Amino acid sequence: MTDDTPPQKPEDGDGDPMAADEAASLGAIDSIEIQHEMEQSFLDYAMSVIVSRALPDVRDGLKPVHRRILWAMHDAGLRPDRNHKKSATVVGDVIGKYHPHGDQAVYDALVRMGQGFSLRHPLVDPHGNFGSPSDPPAAYRYTECRLSPIAMKMLADIEEDTVDFVGTFDGSGEEPEVLPARFPNLLVNGSQGIAVGMATNIPTHNLGEVIDASIHLLANPDATSDDLMEFVKGPDFPTGGMIMGRAGLVSAFRTGRGSVKLRARAEIEEGPNNERIVVTEIPYQTSVEGISEKIAELAIAGVLEGIREIRDERARGETRLVIELKRDAPGNVVLNNLYKHTPLQTSFAVNMVALVDGVPRTLTLRDALGHYVAHQIDVVTRRSEFRLDKARRRAHIVEGFLRALDLIDEIIAAIRASEDRAAAITSLQADDFGFSEIQATEIVDMRLSTLTRLGRERLEEEMEELRATIAELEAILSDDQKLRSTIAEELGEIREEFADPRRSSLEHDDGDLDVEDLIDDEE
Repeated sequence: MTDDTPPQKPEDGDGDPMAADEAASLGAIDSIEIQHEMEQSFLDYAMSVIVSRALPDVRDGLKPVHRRILWAMHDAGLRPDRNHKKSATVVGDVIGKYHPHGDQAVYDALVRMGQGFSLRHPLVDPHGNFGSPSDPPAAYRYTECRLSPIAMKMLADIEEDTVDFVGTFDGSGEEPEVLPARFPNLLVNGSQGIAVGMATNIPTHNLGEVIDASIHLLANPDATSDDLMEFVKGPDFPTGGMIMGRAGLVSAFRTGRGSVKLRARAEIEEGPNNERIVVTEIPYQTSVEGISEKIAELAIAGVLEGIREIRDERARGETRLVIELKRDAPGNVVLNNLYKHTPLQTSFAVNMVALVDGVPRTLTLRDALGHYVAHQIDVVTRRSEFRLDKARRRAHIVEGFLRALDLIDEIIAAIRASEDRAAAITSLQADDFGFSEIQATEIVDMRLSTLTRLGRERLEEEMEELRATIAELEAILSDDQKLRSTIAEELGEIREEFADPRRSSLEHDDGDLDVEDLIDDEE
């Protein structure tokens, strides 16, 4: 039988309490205009991408993912004097502790820092196939890595309270907010990124030139971008090539935006029956394979004439692309057509955007180096304060040791008369001795070898060194010029160790190729 009794409407206070809670919560819903919500949510997302992913910090030139990779490798002890370690281990550490994003994105960032054709001074020392301009790297289970020697300069003195640390995404640890960056990495290695509504495209520069400009700015804080251009001649790309003209460079350095024309380095060689074009350097972010395919495609289509054969003769990391010409084909005309129609000539659109105090800014050359110098002043000031405090604390202990040697018999008697270690420390703090708690603790724990005459001599030598160190650090902290000269001296040491000659030459540009450059002279 079925119950045909109609359901009764519950009285007030009866029924499901969950339903009552839902009804009460419905009354608490706030009405928000969808336009306002969309605008606010989009802005929040955009700022998250800009600050946390796509743009580098002006101080160390790193995006968060690159900074976290270097810190994870440093934390794991992957220094240049140790063995390489599987890239998979580094990627796992980064995404597990610091950067909760996809493993492939982290590995791509790691690989780029180890590619000599992407960075002017790679920060990762690669082992295995890290790819080429046209081929992807091997999977991270096959490759290995460790920090490069110059990467240690990015992390130098980080244990000496030189930068602030912040909590990781899960609050289980800490990571540096920025690296000490003892050389101007933003300009030296450049940066590229696409954020929401903005992008950055900073070319690489010569380490020696950028350091020279930084040293000049330290000594002359009022220097302009034009003054600094006396040192930084222009970008210096890892793949070499020729930079045509200065108009784009001057615009980029003065305003933060400009276009730089890049051209491959090619020579026309005379053969027994015909000429050939030999390319030994290619524009930044192009590949020999891509250039070869484009030339072959245009030759088949009839756009390029006079080309008989294309050979890729690369070996041992040296670029060599040989373009054999047909008999009587004019080499100069063919080369000019190659520049016009193929990636043998490209343009690099400079857009120097970086985060300044967490806000994206378009930077001139003066701005970029000025913020870097300010960061170094902060780093060296904090390092000096840390070292001064450490030296003073050690001097206080050594002073206690030296006094203890003069009262050794009385101290031994007091310690023997004490019931335990705590009582011995308390007795040494009494008026009869007058040691501080720190000194008393160190004296009680003092090794017997320190009681010898040799021990006294060693302590006196250490005390003299500590006094000299304290005086030097106090002078640095009290004199701005001495602080700046210290930074300049340390930059000079990095220049001496890592700087190398310019790879991209600066050439005069006669302007765009006109029709007369693209056809052969005929009667």
